[in-house]
Amino acid sequence: MAGSTHTVTNQVPPLVGYDVFSADRALADAVARHLDPDLREEVLGELTALGRTSGSAQVQDWGRLANENPPRLLTHDRYGNRSDEVEFHPSWHRLLGKGVSAGLTAAWGRPAGHLRRAAAFVVWTQVEAGNGCPLSMTHAAVPALRTDPELAAEWEPRLTSMVYDQELRPAHHKAGALFGMGMTEKQGGSDVRANRTSARPLAEDGTYELTGHKWFCSAPMSDGFLVLAQAPGGLTCFLVPRVLRDGTRNVFRIQRLKDKLGNRSNASAEVEFDGTWARRVGEEGRGVRTIIEMVAATRLDCVLGSAGLMRQAVAQAVHHCTYREAFGGKLVDKPLMRNVLADLALESEAATALALRLAAAWDDGGEQERALLRIAVPAAKYWVTKRCPPVAVEAAECLGGNGYVEESLMPRLVRESPLNSIWEGAGNVQALDVLRALQREPGALDAYLREVGQARGADHRLDGAIKDLLTELADLEGVEGRARRLAERLALVLQGSLLVRFAPPQVADAFCAGRLGGDGGAVFGTLPHTLDLASVVERARPVS
Repeated sequence: MAGSTHTVTNQVPPLVGYDVFSADRALADAVARHLDPDLREEVLGELTALGRTSGSAQVQDWGRLANENPPRLLTHDRYGNRSDEVEFHPSWHRLLGKGVSAGLTAAWGRPAGHLRRAAAFVVWTQVEAGNGCPLSMTHAAVPALRTDPELAAEWEPRLTSMVYDQELRPAHHKAGALFGMGMTEKQGGSDVRANRTSARPLAEDGTYELTGHKWFCSAPMSDGFLVLAQAPGGLTCFLVPRVLRDGTRNVFRIQRLKDKLGNRSNASAEVEFDGTWARRVGEEGRGVRTIIEMVAATRLDCVLGSAGLMRQAVAQAVHHCTYREAFGGKLVDKPLMRNVLADLALESEAATALALRLAAAWDDGGEQERALLRIAVPAAKYWVTKRCPPVAVEAAECLGGNGYVEESLMPRLVRESPLNSIWEGAGNVQALDVLRALQREPGALDAYLREVGQARGADHRLDGAIKDLLTELADLEGVEGRARRLAERLALVLQGSLLVRFAPPQVADAFCAGRLGGDGGAVFGTLPHTLDLASVVERARPVS
């Protein structure tokens, strides 16, 4: 009798049924490092529970279904009335509900709130990054609203609630609410001062009528939005509720949903305001200053999101190579593949260490930490989000053809990977923001140098990189043309400082050699072969 022609061998089991948090040693170590010992048991238990949920086969399947079934715009009901609603797959709502209940909108006022939320954001991103957008914006709206104590008192309890209520109805009838944001317009993009949406004052103090168009409005199914518009006194921030207090719908015309490269489970829209009711947030003419705290928080989330995407890409690559055999042995044991995996793991760990350090600074809130955030957030946002796409692409290549088919998770990671670099100001915007911090806020550079200086003397390559950076900073003539280089060096030196101080010696040694010492090449897999790369790879393995 003839044997079977279709016997499946040497295929890798799916990476499911594991604790996404605890298996990420770089993340778990960073949380423990910055956490008050009195909170350790509570927070680690909370993150472990989320990690197990995130790694479960069921929740991973929710991520797949949400991505494969993108939202649909319903502009009118069956009778021809405008409805302007967005219909999502049930898996999207399940994911968003889990994210809210896990505290991803509830950092403000909780002990170690930003640290625990940051770690959860890294974990949850690895399920499906699309639902991170409304979670991020709802979280980030709080500091902007706090410029108006009355508005904050009304809305903050809803935004920080751990209850997900998807129904569109007046916010005062809801146990929890979500926020979106509308800043950019067709003619301006990142140059929000070119916005043309107008705001006409109404009789009631602080209320206005908006008319205009937003080219990108994030999470259009939300309960409220922070938007920028031109009031008589200049560019101003406004709160636009989706449903008015009397239960009627505000004028919020969703013209179309964007057909995006990635982030497909999340709705991004073009919207029209035509006599739309809005409440002023902050003073007239100070819209950018009012909304800047929201932007700073969402920029940190871009760093966290990219760290999560990189971690999942590396976890998939290491997992595949641990099981897959070729040329007489496991791929993970082949010296050249081990070099690639170790190089990818370094990028992931450095991103994670930097992101969690910034989250801890947010919790601290002291003057020194605020000054550090002023320069480190845009530098980190610039560099970490730039590194995400090459990590995702190289990790996908580790799976060969299996990483290029849509049945794999890897194409989703590759498509998602460029987005965080674009959101909240693309690379040039971040690099120029770093320059502003250097030129206008001397305390920012001082805080940065104090931070990296804590590792001085521990590694000669880091010391050399700090010296070279100081030389560059001493000459700021014609600096705009090299702003990207400065942002890159600031981020790399800060990452090196953190790894030298806190990571295992093998990780710190490899990072300093490959990133600061000039011993790494232009592509992944070019680290010096004399390094202990096996230990670096083993640390990155997602242990079941």
